[in-house]
Amino acid sequence: MDRFLFQPNAVEYQHQQQPLIEEILSFPIVLSDRILRAVNESKSHRIECNVVGEKVDRLSEMLRSTVRFAKSTPSLYETPVRRIFAVIAGNLNQTLALVRKCRHRSIFRRFIGIVSVADFRKVFNLLDSSIGDMKWLLGIFDRGGEGIIVLSLPPIAIDYPILAWVWSNLASLHQCTLNIKTEVARELSSFALDNDPNKDIIIEEGGISPLLKLLKQDSSPDAQIASAMALFNLANNQYRARLIFNEHGVPIISHAFRNSQIIVQTEIAKLIATMAEHDTFSQEGFARENLIGTLLTLLSSDINNQTTKRSKTMPPHSLLNFKTNCSGALWMLARGSITNCIKITEAKGLLHLSNLIETEKGELQINCLMTVMEITSVAEYNPDFRRTAFKTNSPITNQLLKLINQSHNPLIKIPAIRTIGQLSRTFPARQTHIIGPLIKQLGHRNQDIGMESLIALGKFTSPENFLSAEHSKTVFEFEGIQPLLRLLRGNERTQYHALVLMCYISMHATEPFEQTRLLTALQGANKSFACKYSGLQKLVTQATNHLIVAHSGRFFPQSQSESYSR
Repeated sequence: MDRFLFQPNAVEYQHQQQPLIEEILSFPIVLSDRILRAVNESKSHRIECNVVGEKVDRLSEMLRSTVRFAKSTPSLYETPVRRIFAVIAGNLNQTLALVRKCRHRSIFRRFIGIVSVADFRKVFNLLDSSIGDMKWLLGIFDRGGEGIIVLSLPPIAIDYPILAWVWSNLASLHQCTLNIKTEVARELSSFALDNDPNKDIIIEEGGISPLLKLLKQDSSPDAQIASAMALFNLANNQYRARLIFNEHGVPIISHAFRNSQIIVQTEIAKLIATMAEHDTFSQEGFARENLIGTLLTLLSSDINNQTTKRSKTMPPHSLLNFKTNCSGALWMLARGSITNCIKITEAKGLLHLSNLIETEKGELQINCLMTVMEITSVAEYNPDFRRTAFKTNSPITNQLLKLINQSHNPLIKIPAIRTIGQLSRTFPARQTHIIGPLIKQLGHRNQDIGMESLIALGKFTSPENFLSAEHSKTVFEFEGIQPLLRLLRGNERTQYHALVLMCYISMHATEPFEQTRLLTALQGANKSFACKYSGLQKLVTQATNHLIVAHSGRFFPQSQSESYSR
């Protein structure tokens, strides 16, 4: 899978450039002191200036209370503090500029710096808004750990009310009791499920860090589950998964997965899967934490014995759910990553996966099959890895053929067929029993299954396959021509792959009847359809010419046939 550089958006960049919280806290207090001195020095609009002084004095006390709280709270939730204090600083700057205009006696200076009652009304409104914001902010901090969500709306969030709700919840995640934090994590998880903008606001307002911290609470499985579910609901695209990764989430998640109860591991496995699915950095990070080995161990070991030690009340269906989610995480770690696929095979993962495919059913079986398919998709184009990982007598081959022959589920049949096709270069010519099941599926009523069989057989008979001639003869021996001709009347994709396969086997047709039949089919093929694909048109022309030459050679002397061929 291609690697790409992650480009942070403006919000993350600004977050990285933010000043220290001490600077944010001190600046509005400095401004309020300057305003109060300017009020005392005012020469005009004394009544209005005194009102300003009263409001600023009240605001100043609130600012100082926040500073005292911040100093005594090691886990301060800074996001609303920074946002509100920045707005207040702007309001106080405007207030200071206005009050300073009232310090002059000179009529000339008063004229050029004219101040109206309307200017004071504007400043009064700004100060009232700042007081309202501070009252709300102190309210969410002064809850004694009870986790009461402040339902009032601060002026700063008047146009975006949900912001206040998110701030209040995230503040609880920082400073409340563990039970409250658990409940808040559930609320945030539910909120994130509604839509992507909700996920974005949780992320942008600093929700990742406290959720990861909650995941470390191994003394409370409920808290870990709530945190894992919330993070899972957030990590459904590359950007948000990468932000979790950037918060050092991978080692935290990996540690929690290894050291938690099975009910917790089940939810964390979902989180691992979705992060690996959407973000290559996370996929590689989990592999560096050796989670592949951990997942294989859990999938292959006797979970019932582990459950007896960890949680005696675990139902027989929770165990299945646990393994299913572990297999899903392994699949996502393998997908598109040659490094991770090699790690799986080096840990004897193919043997474990083969056993699970044989013994399990449903989603667990499908996940294991999809993991094998990811490994073979990498091995198809990597000869060294293919020769090392897959032997001609590999037990996985028999499992795949069994699924192709016996399963009625397209979700199982299609990846099994695709996997066999990706392994086409590993099978010797004598293993003709591999070709038969694929030919049988050409007549399946499900067109997708028929098309996958066409693609797989095309990989066996392609000129790129060293044994293409032998495999093509096997297709003839298993009477694959008739179902192939029927598929020429299928949909566009089916027609395409049917023509490709027909061209490949035409190059190795030796019997006159076979040659005549294939030549007639190729000459009657939809010319306009083949013309849509330059490569296909060239292949059809090449196969047709080959059959014409081979066919005509039966009616001319050897010398004439060779001359025609030239």
